[in-house]
Amino acid sequence: MTKILIIEDEIAIRNVLKNILQDENKNFIIHEASNGEQGINTLSKSEYDLVICDIKMPKMDGLEVLSKSKEQNIETPFIMISGHGDLETAVECIKIGAYDYISKPPDLNRLLTTIRNALNNQNLKVENKRLKKKVDSKHRIVGDSVQIRELEKIIQKISKTNARVLITGENGTGKELVAHAIHQHSNRSKIPMLEVNCAAIPSELIESELFGHEKGSFTSAHKQKKGKFELADQGTLFLDEIGDMSLSAQAKVLRALQENKITRVGGEKEIQVDVRIIAATNKDLKTEIAKNNFREDLLHRLSVIPIKVPSLRERKSDIPILIKYFIQTICKQNGIKEKTIDSDAIDLLSKHPFPGNIRELRNIIERLIILSDEKITASEVKLYS
Repeated sequence: MTKILIIEDEIAIRNVLKNILQDENKNFIIHEASNGEQGINTLSKSEYDLVICDIKMPKMDGLEVLSKSKEQNIETPFIMISGHGDLETAVECIKIGAYDYISKPPDLNRLLTTIRNALNNQNLKVENKRLKKKVDSKHRIVGDSVQIRELEKIIQKISKTNARVLITGENGTGKELVAHAIHQHSNRSKIPMLEVNCAAIPSELIESELFGHEKGSFTSAHKQKKGKFELADQGTLFLDEIGDMSLSAQAKVLRALQENKITRVGGEKEIQVDVRIIAATNKDLKTEIAKNNFREDLLHRLSVIPIKVPSLRERKSDIPILIKYFIQTICKQNGIKEKTIDSDAIDLLSKHPFPGNIRELRNIIERLIILSDEKITASEVKLYS
């Protein structure tokens, strides 16, 4: 249900606005406040989808109500109305944070259009927050070991910088989670981090994926395409499995990092880019350099801040925490009642070597949730892990 608060000192105007809103949608829940003080108190106690607020009111005017709502981090959109309006007042309202300003008597079509747009905009904001929260939860680093606390300290220290980061570690340790954590705490977090899995893209296509291409530059290039470097401008680009990138693409990445410029495949124009690079690999790049599979100069460019993600064997004290976290999230995702697990089963899992690290642990827990009864036992761990 959509909740709307009308803050207006004249009862006749409140009634008119209320009738307009109820004619627009019978499901609107309309609350009223007869002055600014009552309005801000009401907003402090309950959440609303929209506020329609008069400007000229005794005790506390609408501009003060709007200012106080922003001070209290109330994100409800405000539509300001006034019979004494001028351009200066309208500009002041928008500067403080109002969604729109309408003069009295309001034009009905404009008022309804503004209300619809404000509510649609608010719904989008709410949905974006929900999705961001879901993404943040998906990329959460779980654990309380010394190794994880040290990792989190490093992430906090480097996130606000533009320094390039090279994340190393075994398969399944959570290198992608570290990359997301760095980005989420950075000054570039308003732009979604773009990702390229260098191992998943054929060598003949990786350059097009990274730098884009011009129409006709190769057989299937039917139209111009922007690459990930260009699309990630002002943001962060995560190059996963960088150790599997072709030498030809490595040379172009090196040039992009040196000059902050890229050229599309088949093109001649240089395009300026401002991209923070976070790379990850499970390979020993120094060994790859010795085999002539990786450029040493690129390694030096990428590893301004090297981070090694510990294996699960190095942080076994986190296994019980991770088990409970995975049980909770997997049961919730599948819409089933949260299952419990015996302490003997936790002890048994804690002794497992986990060559696949966190990814392997999660898969085992998901399997146990699906195949076990209400409680996961040690015998089921032996049977299914």
